[in-house]
Amino acid sequence: AGLQTEARLTMHEMVQKSRMEQMFGGIFRLGDGGGAVAPSRKPEGGNGGNSDAASCSAPSPENCGVESHHPDACIIRIRRSRLIQDALAEIARQNHHDLHKPLKVTFIGEEGVDAGGVKKEFFQLLCETVMQPDYDLFVYQEESRTYWFNGQSLESEADFMLIGLVIGLAIYNSVILDVHFPLCLYKKLLGQNVGMKDLEVMQPEIARSLKKLLEWKGPGSVSDVFCFDFTIDQGSTFGEVKTFELKPGGASIPVTEENRREYVDLYVDFLLNESIRTQFNAFKRGFLLLADGPVLRLFRPQELEVLVCGTPHLDFKALEGNAKYEGNYQADSKVVQWLWTVVNEMSLEDKRKFLKFFTGSDRAPIGGLGRLTTIVQRAGPDSDRLPTAHTCFNTLLLPEYGSRGKLRTLLHTAIQNAAGFGLE
Repeated sequence: AGLQTEARLTMHEMVQKSRMEQMFGGIFRLGDGGGAVAPSRKPEGGNGGNSDAASCSAPSPENCGVESHHPDACIIRIRRSRLIQDALAEIARQNHHDLHKPLKVTFIGEEGVDAGGVKKEFFQLLCETVMQPDYDLFVYQEESRTYWFNGQSLESEADFMLIGLVIGLAIYNSVILDVHFPLCLYKKLLGQNVGMKDLEVMQPEIARSLKKLLEWKGPGSVSDVFCFDFTIDQGSTFGEVKTFELKPGGASIPVTEENRREYVDLYVDFLLNESIRTQFNAFKRGFLLLADGPVLRLFRPQELEVLVCGTPHLDFKALEGNAKYEGNYQADSKVVQWLWTVVNEMSLEDKRKFLKFFTGSDRAPIGGLGRLTTIVQRAGPDSDRLPTAHTCFNTLLLPEYGSRGKLRTLLHTAIQNAAGFGLE
């Protein structure tokens, strides 16, 4: 209760500072030493659903005409053009009881009732936005294809707390997120220690270099061959390289055969813990606002990962078996049969792209793809139009193509070039 109260008060303080700064432009940061103005960003928002123009002219959540509270729902009102700021303000104003109600999301200025699809799109847009390089919150690790905290980020703790809370909200509302964090993140959330084995998965090249240092037997001494001291270099937001000491006076301590184990341990701890301590702690505070409790301790890291982003095992026969059809399509329609034949012939990589194109995520929910409610809908007669999809409703809009070859070509083009949310 104390942690929740502290986090909620911090969120409210951050929101007030953010609102003050909006009057003068930019985004206000609340860091360890108080406030500062962050570098300017590109406008927020996405390209899903309706036009961005309507969102840019939309009123603020306070003046949009949508009730702010409901006895049976947690109400979130969002402008696409101010996605992060509105999400921060809307979530921060909720009391803890409201956050445990089913989430109902409204995109201001757009018609539609949230029957689940709008909520899903909100999470998709928010995750997509915060992972963009412009937001400086996470760094993409090419080797493991995962995102990790940017320890040199100039952004506020509020942003990291918001992301943690969003993930907790998604779990509570049974929404699978298209986010890819390394397993060590979930280990840290569960209070487990992380070390070299986790680095081997997350940054294998660095781990191999450190293991080579530990195993070096010559020719030449460790200090002469590697020329290391107890420091580490990291790039900053502005492209500068910063040097950090791994221990007091580390810049003047050479790495030798006698102390190389200590060096490696400190190096790994810096990458996984020390360098991202502020960002991770804010993230964890947000996550624990909803996800904390005795039940959390029963999960293994792998199980917590499945709760957040689903399982990587994909059974497309189960997906086909549970699909529904609209617009005069039936399971035995020729085009429908061609569709599943083409999908089943795809490589695993293209199957993942198809699933993301269709549903917004390339992973299955708990229980597998057979638990997904999907719709294949006729989108007119034979034409050269590409298939499209309403990802927030798991609906594939498929013209009645004249041949399987044409369907294969156009579907392949669509999944290779899909972008955006809501309507792809």
